Amino acid sequence: RMPAQVRIALACCLNMCGAVHCSDIAILGVHRKPPFIEHERVSSVCEVPLAIAACPTAAIKPAKIDDMKTVAVRNERCMFCGNCYT
Repeated sequence: RMPAQVRIALACCLNMCGAVHCSDIAILGVHRKPPFIEHERVSSVCEVPLAIAACPTAAIKPAKIDDMKTVAVRNERCMFCGNCYT
């Protein structure tokens, strides 16, 4: 019999939804690459202003490619947090 319960967390990033900050054991995925952008799909699956506002380092900026509203990522500013697509 254990003296107390053990809290185990599984999360894909540090953005708090996996409660890794308050668990005894945490399995955590870490993003290591900037997001890949499918410019044809951005306007149908993403709110561009929200994706831009979600970036803590201002690495995302609006862009227009082939008359499509999309975003561009400045890789040198990206810290791979995943806020833009979570």
